Amino acid sequence: MKLYIKNMVCHRCKMVVRSELEKLNLHPVDIALGEVVIEEKELDKAQQHDLSVALRAVGFELIDDRRSLIIEQIKTFVIDTIHYKDEQPKKNFSELISQHLHHDYSYLSNLFSEVEGITIEQYIINQRIEKVKELLVYDELSLSRIAVDLGYSSTAHLSNQFKKLTGLTPSQFKQRGLQSRKSLDEIGRQK
Repeated sequence: MKLYIKNMVCHRCKMVVRSELEKLNLHPVDIALGEVVIEEKELDKAQQHDLSVALRAVGFELIDDRRSLIIEQIKTFVIDTIHYKDEQPKKNFSELISQHLHHDYSYLSNLFSEVEGITIEQYIINQRIEKVKELLVYDELSLSRIAVDLGYSSTAHLSNQFKKLTGLTPSQFKQRGLQSRKSLDEIGRQK
């Protein structure tokens, strides 16, 4: 059986979800960001309730409606691509998302905007800027290298987008350090 779980945004999340499943005597076969395959063919109402309560207690949520599932799949795809892939894709995100979810991009874009209150493009920008923040804090790469690695057309483009979103230049942010970073599941949420 495949379960869809909201707010799984990192590899540590997968460990926490595995632990919660095992505490409930459920048997995970495969765990990916946002998805878990368990040995059990189905869960009865009591098991579903217990799992839902356990997941909520640690910041996750079972997804049971189609619209929420699509939104979560978009978010998971964007997060995985930006934060966990070694290379940024050469294709446009719109094309990649459409191919990945097997839906027309305009449908996905309209649904995402309606539910989340921001566009997919803005969500992608927010994720990229958060990745830039992470790389600036690590202080291992130059800004021009970060721009290239994250698929920006130029260092100036990255700097302008960074300043527009954060109110700081990359060097000002670097001086401030970690206090300005957000967790991945908070990026793009309406205040």
